Amino acid sequence: MKPNLPSRQSLRLKDYDYSLPGLYFITICSDRRIPLFGQIADDQMSLNGAGEMIAKRWMELPLRYPKIELHEFIVMPNHLHGILQINPMVKIVGASLVGALGISTENSEPPVSTSAPVVTIGQIVGAFKSLTTNDYVQGVRDNGWPKFNKKIWQRNFYEHVIRNEKSYLSIAEYIQTNPQRWLDDIYCVL
Repeated sequence: MKPNLPSRQSLRLKDYDYSLPGLYFITICSDRRIPLFGQIADDQMSLNGAGEMIAKRWMELPLRYPKIELHEFIVMPNHLHGILQINPMVKIVGASLVGALGISTENSEPPVSTSAPVVTIGQIVGAFKSLTTNDYVQGVRDNGWPKFNKKIWQRNFYEHVIRNEKSYLSIAEYIQTNPQRWLDDIYCVL
């Protein structure tokens, strides 16, 4: 017999394929919106060690998923906003370890492929949450970061499919100016 768990309504668009090429606006919140990643002072975001780790892991996502490109993003005290693009036309270049180390490989070209596993926004966000949670646990142990209660991220995340340039520009500005609106931000918890 299964326990009665609260049903959660999906935030995803019904019947939309989240592996399709396009631009996606993503917001990921810390559990209970606890400010773990830094603070806002004088309308500027000041990342702490955990916030720097979050930003670094976000910027490394294209290494894990070569067919994505990152656009504007910001780590706030208790959430991350970012624009992520799935681009199937990105060429994936395989590099040998020798080439990656900067050792000359004259007369040899790395293999080029346009095939890569299909990935969804949910898989990307899931991997990001997993990687950052593991890093955060280590930061608590090694660097004295604030302890947390079982998880650092909320279960779900917000996404919005960006359908045109006007929407993209509006969202990009929203991300860039987010610290200036912190006290009015729906994610702000004081």
